Amino acid sequence: MPRRVHLIAGILAPLCIAIFFTATVLVELFGTHAAITQLKSLIVTPGLWVLLPCLASTGASGMFLGKSRKGRLLENKKKRMPFITANGLFVLVPCAILLDRWASAGSFDTTFYAVQALELVAGATNVTLVALNVRDGLRLAGRLRAPVPRLS
Repeated sequence: MPRRVHLIAGILAPLCIAIFFTATVLVELFGTHAAITQLKSLIVTPGLWVLLPCLASTGASGMFLGKSRKGRLLENKKKRMPFITANGLFVLVPCAILLDRWASAGSFDTTFYAVQALELVAGATNVTLVALNVRDGLRLAGRLRAPVPRLS
């Protein structure tokens, strides 16, 4: 059961993060203020209500599955997790809530775009770190082979 939970949550969480990030970039570049407002609202509800349980389930099931294992890949994943969590809880979630409130109020000012820039940088960071964890997880499960170093 923990493997199935880890698999499903481990697919949904990065997918949500990538969708939020891509949609934000696209709507900021090509959308209207109404489209930005709608997206910000959707990211908070239902977006965060899907993403946060997926991230928590992925982390908890991963810790359970990895408790009896050792190795560099697992250690790398464990080192990334606190940063992914802190970045999500202390940067991305507050930014999403603030941007939703400001967009709903029509406050598209310098502060809005500064926080939007912060959210995009933090989001890109989390997308990268989560992708690295997915890669290492696939290697741990034997579904992805590590590249063979070339001798020159």
